[in-house]
Amino acid sequence: MRKITLLAAVMVALITLQAQRIPQNLNKLLHAEYAINSLYVDSVDEDKLVEYAIVGMLQKLDPHSSYTDAKETKEMEEPLQGEFSGIGIQFNMLKDTLYVIQTIPGGPSERVGILAGDRIVMVDDTIIAGVKMKRTDIMKRLRGKKGTKVTVKVRRGSSPDLITFRITRDKIPLHSVDASYMLDERTGYIRISNFGAKTHNEMMEALEKLTQQGMQQVVIDLTDNGGGYLNAAIDLCNEFLDRGQLIVYTEGLKAPRNEANAFGNGKYKDLPMAIMVNQYSASAAEIFSGAMQDWDRAVVVGRRTFGKGLVQRPVRFDDGSMIRLTVARYYTPSGRCIQKPYTKGNKKAYEEDLLERSKSGEYYSLDSIHFNDSLRYTTLTHQRPIYGGGGIMPDIFVPVDTSEYSTYYRDMVAKGVVNQFAIDYVDKHRKEIKSKYPTLSDYDAHYVVSDADMQHFVEAGEKEKVKYDEKMYRTSERVFRTMIKALIARDVYADASAYTRIVNHRNPDLEAAVRVLYDRERFESLLQHGNPDYERLVKK
Repeated sequence: MRKITLLAAVMVALITLQAQRIPQNLNKLLHAEYAINSLYVDSVDEDKLVEYAIVGMLQKLDPHSSYTDAKETKEMEEPLQGEFSGIGIQFNMLKDTLYVIQTIPGGPSERVGILAGDRIVMVDDTIIAGVKMKRTDIMKRLRGKKGTKVTVKVRRGSSPDLITFRITRDKIPLHSVDASYMLDERTGYIRISNFGAKTHNEMMEALEKLTQQGMQQVVIDLTDNGGGYLNAAIDLCNEFLDRGQLIVYTEGLKAPRNEANAFGNGKYKDLPMAIMVNQYSASAAEIFSGAMQDWDRAVVVGRRTFGKGLVQRPVRFDDGSMIRLTVARYYTPSGRCIQKPYTKGNKKAYEEDLLERSKSGEYYSLDSIHFNDSLRYTTLTHQRPIYGGGGIMPDIFVPVDTSEYSTYYRDMVAKGVVNQFAIDYVDKHRKEIKSKYPTLSDYDAHYVVSDADMQHFVEAGEKEKVKYDEKMYRTSERVFRTMIKALIARDVYADASAYTRIVNHRNPDLEAAVRVLYDRERFESLLQHGNPDYERLVKK
């Protein structure tokens, strides 16, 4: 009887909807869902059916329209909101053990006395060490609402005894400015990992700090920056552009042109700037670098960016799930569409684009790159040539250098030998290193990974079944030494930027950026005339 009543109610609803002149295609979808739910031979999850239908429709559109359930939506938005509630640690998982890299200054874990190097063995009554628990499952146990408590048991150093800590969870800030420091007496360096809600504030603090330290020119590192909030990129552009200068505009078939222009109240409109990008720089990172390039405001260094220039509008549902629906495209001030070409419904080919670029040699040789003259644009201040077709092509191309990489290097990294060796080394020498090199600057300038340490490193690899190869080891030795030194620094000095600071000594993109800032004649020539090396690559 109840089933009949339900069916009657559904039919009445459908008739009512039809009376309201629902489009025929939507009416067809409703009937299909009703038929499956009412007549299918086995039981079905109606909520899942609806989700499958939504996902199926979106898959036939562009590569960036997507559906996320309530849990996925929350996890996706957390890094951009700038904070979450938890215990305040940065950690690595090595050999099924949670290893504390650093505690967040002033955070819950630091307040109770947890230290870098501690290994968390238990969370409340659950053992998390040595049980192959997923990283996401461990994070669920550590995170929680502000004010709630969690008990952790920690192994410190070589002591067999566990130390128990009772931690009260609190709001934990997430930073998008990963590193900021002076490269030399004149040049500041700032790395932005994403564009989040607090990026502008963090950038202003970094710029002010470096200015007080004597900064006269700056490198902004957007390599591997996958983007984030459009407004964060716009706010940052405003600091470097004059009043009324266009930052970005969006336009779609059903979305009229919408422009963002600079207010002209920025503090750094005359600061010489180089911007580092690579093939993983996307979305908001491309908006910022594209605006700076179009207004001849900065020299862009590196490799062509990803080419993600589709605008998604969130469509939220009552259950917390969300559709991110593409409604428009991003265009740089000169009119270049940032989005790279794609075929609707062929997401596989789109996702393999970076692999195809690698196969074509785009990352390794300038001669493998070609510009289509039909996609030629000009910058807005000096009318120099720039090219569209997807992504931002840098003013200075820096090829990927693979000369120091080998299969031995790949295996040592993949087996976790590099990280584990650094962790074990710090366990034994933390106090000695901190005593001999009181500051990160002291360590950076004077610490050297010894030959004896490298021999122990090789032996550690052999224990993990990585066969030693003398030739390949020599090929990658300098990379190994740099990585080990950087990992040790990050741990000992509990400074997230320490790793970046040390590996940057051997960063060819950064080297090229600094070189052009000091070569003011070339810097100005690039901004006024463009890169003459690119002229021979144009296809008429």
